[in-house]
Amino acid sequence: MKLYAQSISAVLGLTTIFLHESRPNSSSEQALAETKPSGIGSWAEVIEAEVDPGVVTDPVLRGAIQATALPWRVRDRVTGIEMLLIPPGEFVMGKSEGDDVAKENELPAHQVKLTTAFYLGRYEVTQQQFAGITKATPSEFAKFQAPTLEALMKEGDTKSAAEKKVQSWVAPPPAPDAKGKEWPVETVSWDDSAAFCKKAGLRLPTEAEWEYACRAGTRTLRYGELDEIAWFKKNGRGQTHAVGTKRGNALGLHDMLGGVWEWVNDLYGSKYYATSNAVNPQGPSSGTTRVLRGGSWVSQSLVCRASNRYNRTPANSVNGLGFRVAKTP
Repeated sequence: MKLYAQSISAVLGLTTIFLHESRPNSSSEQALAETKPSGIGSWAEVIEAEVDPGVVTDPVLRGAIQATALPWRVRDRVTGIEMLLIPPGEFVMGKSEGDDVAKENELPAHQVKLTTAFYLGRYEVTQQQFAGITKATPSEFAKFQAPTLEALMKEGDTKSAAEKKVQSWVAPPPAPDAKGKEWPVETVSWDDSAAFCKKAGLRLPTEAEWEYACRAGTRTLRYGELDEIAWFKKNGRGQTHAVGTKRGNALGLHDMLGGVWEWVNDLYGSKYYATSNAVNPQGPSSGTTRVLRGGSWVSQSLVCRASNRYNRTPANSVNGLGFRVAKTP
């Protein structure tokens, strides 16, 4: 596996289940989105204020989203990332019902309450979105490459001219039909992911937020048949695949399992569940590694489970590691 040696954080100066793609807005829906007070400030534009029942298929979840009085589907203005509203609620975190492969670090299963609504990326962060903020293309399965200072100088540019080209470079726009057709960024460390979020005014989800959103009201190992919802070792053909091309969960989120492992904000503790807070847990206060969730294109099926926990050092980056962003309105 390729290692990404240079930390992008240094460049940035970081001191429960059916798929329906969102229907196009009608003119009346668009007008509603443009005129109805969003309640979220200026960081995002509203795509759809009201919940689409074809996407959020669980009526309980729809009701919880509507009760927040916040717009359901938005786009972050800085990164262009589409985000969906995740309502506050309670769930059982850890070992799923009927799971006979759960590990000790998934025990005990315990009740968790999240008291604040948050927005979560509908898809994993893509290569275009990552490059748009960092001007870097670390992915092993790269669909394009950003210019580097070294390469430009090797071609004859002066250092000054090369620096200007690097700073003025803009990631290529997605193709016209790029909805759900962009590849996830990978070979990024937790440090790189946190640096991206800091510069973009976003954040990584907590581990509890991630599992709550992944489960989308379910208590089973997965929110659907794995081959229908995830790119993993059996169907991945040895590489990543475009985001959003597998069936989403009951909240409308795609690739929560498989695709790329997703960094979350929490430090890792193998026995943390025994002492974690029941309300808005933030992870242990100390530790040397960070948590990853969801499995990846190279993972076996038993790895791609809603409760499965993995950890790596914050500087670690290989071609199965990516991330998804969150925002508290």
